[in-house]
Amino acid sequence: MQANLHLDTHYAVGNIDPRIFGGFLEHLGRAVYGGIYDPGNPLSDAQGFRRDVLEMLQALNMPLIRYPGGNFVSGYDWTDGIGPRDKRPKRPDFAWKSIETNQFGTDEFMAWCQQLGSTPLMAVNLGTGSTAEAAALLEYCNLPRGTYWADLRASYGHADPYGVKLWCLGNEMDSDWQAGHVPADIYAQRAGQAAIMMKGLDPSIETVVCGSCAYWMSTYMRWDLTVLDYCWEYVDYISAHRYSQNRRGDSAWYLAEGVEIDRILTDYAALLNYVRAVKRSQKQVYLSFDEWNVWYKDVEQDGKGQVAPPLLEEIYNLEDALVCAQYLNSFLRHADVVKIACLAQIVNVIAPILTRPEGLLLQSIFYPFQYFSRYARGRSLMPVIECPTYEAGERGPVAVLDASASYNEETNSIAIFLVNRQQEGELPVTIALTDRTCQHILGVDVLGGGDVKAANSWEQPNRVKPMAGNAVLDDTGALQTIVPAPGLTIVRVQLAER
Repeated sequence: MQANLHLDTHYAVGNIDPRIFGGFLEHLGRAVYGGIYDPGNPLSDAQGFRRDVLEMLQALNMPLIRYPGGNFVSGYDWTDGIGPRDKRPKRPDFAWKSIETNQFGTDEFMAWCQQLGSTPLMAVNLGTGSTAEAAALLEYCNLPRGTYWADLRASYGHADPYGVKLWCLGNEMDSDWQAGHVPADIYAQRAGQAAIMMKGLDPSIETVVCGSCAYWMSTYMRWDLTVLDYCWEYVDYISAHRYSQNRRGDSAWYLAEGVEIDRILTDYAALLNYVRAVKRSQKQVYLSFDEWNVWYKDVEQDGKGQVAPPLLEEIYNLEDALVCAQYLNSFLRHADVVKIACLAQIVNVIAPILTRPEGLLLQSIFYPFQYFSRYARGRSLMPVIECPTYEAGERGPVAVLDASASYNEETNSIAIFLVNRQQEGELPVTIALTDRTCQHILGVDVLGGGDVKAANSWEQPNRVKPMAGNAVLDDTGALQTIVPAPGLTIVRVQLAER
């Protein structure tokens, strides 16, 4: 079995926005308390931030972090989380049936982002909250001193505005599990007015309107059309969410998940073009895929009235990591549409990192994200793939090779990301560049091969971990490499000068 990949640096999908490598932090389970924030722990700094967690998250190169939710935000009063900690109220959390202590709030999040080296993507409560409350949060974050909320921020020791540039207008408002859930037309009016008020206070911001939160829901695309029709001129992005699963235990079907991700992105591209055409608008709205991951094993969502209970602490295996790689491949292949994406989430809760008081564990999904975010820079190239297919259950015959590639003009190099979906039989791949000459190979990294259910554990923390791979330049100048079954191979190549 052999696969061929053809690339040409003249044929690009679009520029890769680094914000597609964002993350998501929600007040859920042990994501905040016991995750990124653990005062009194010897591993934490003076602000209570876990230093080891910061170090590993920095290795993921996340340019932005979405916060504070998620379902949590639709019942959240942001004013509970500011000011002296001893005066902050404890509240019951509707979304996750837990107790929120509010010891970590807006100012702590901003300080944590600064240490991480990421920018905030703030979500406002448009479920139980009002447009006025959303505008007040923007005033608190972005306006200079001289108004009530800005002066209050300064009085708490934060004289300079935070300058938050990205704002989510609520979360999953088409779902009946959302606090304050309303029909599409009512949400559209609410979100549109919030965007007008917020941009009136700070015209430099960008806003993300809620799209339908799952393609299997009856609201899929219908909700999005209604919302975009009303909000088009006031917003910059529409959100999409997806959590992949293998409840049926069919790995062949599951490893073809990229087919469904591509379908969703193609749907959104068509919808955005349609609305733009109908409105005869010169403006473009893009996609923010601000929740994506694998989630189906740990589905306990009832915190039973506890503070920071362990919820959604998914254990990830090799096939989960390869599905995550297919999300990233798909985002690159649709770089003209997808400008923001957030891995949901980052610590403990459906996350690449798990913590204990004495240390942390890197899960299998950590590694694909790390390598894509490190090497996918510049322009996304159009991959032309020739390869066999395999039977992927209900998904039918699916290509064994899933691939994407980036061309970095500044470094004159390319990075190629290859996923072998088949569970048996390594896949030799020939990569040919039609317009350029490969000078030398910069590096090859490989993840996978063997048991699709292999996972890291506290006892075996390195069971699923990248290794150095091999690639060669043949007599024709083409690249030859091998992708394990199933597995991921990343090849980086320095190009000769033109």
